[in-house]
Amino acid sequence: MACPICSKPATAQYRPFCSRRCADVDLARWLNGSYAIPSEDPGDIEEAEAARAADEGRTH
Repeated sequence: MACPICSKPATAQYRPFCSRRCADVDLARWLNGSYAIPSEDPGDIEEAEAARAADEGRTH
């Protein structure tokens, strides 16, 4: 099995990744939203805009 990040052979310790670094890269992608699936549902868009507005209100 190849590492999904760099395509090197996976190791048993970090499977399906080849190293701790690639596992951390994958985790960072999940945490920053790189793997998010865009939605075109109007309800989702409204919720996202409301959440963003609330976040901006807390930081100012």
